[in-house]
Amino acid sequence: MINDVSEEKVYLAQGKTDLRKSINRLAALVREEFDLDPFSPCLFVFCNRSRDKLKLLQWDHNGFWLHYRRLEKGKFHWPSHDQAIPLAVTRRQLRWLLDGLPLQQRQAHREVKARTIILIF
Repeated sequence: MINDVSEEKVYLAQGKTDLRKSINRLAALVREEFDLDPFSPCLFVFCNRSRDKLKLLQWDHNGFWLHYRRLEKGKFHWPSHDQAIPLAVTRRQLRWLLDGLPLQQRQAHREVKARTIILIF
């Protein structure tokens, strides 16, 4: 599912996507226009023209998941470039986007990597 940590990367389809497209058409878009493998352990995220709906395409060992999100109020802070190049983002940035925040959070705390502490007695 979407909270599974096995997803290696997240790709945003910059600009607008016709969300009437089904799983097969979105997978073809990933393959043909982005030159990426839709069967890879990644999330592919698409947004409509009015930026109030998202679809997330995800492969899960024997089939695709298609997640759909519709906002009742407001808009997603979606990158507006109409390029055939997907924007690679972190899962943290995706969470910000889903929470209605811009991808770049200048006031957020930096991510902290856990490190091993060696105690010497």
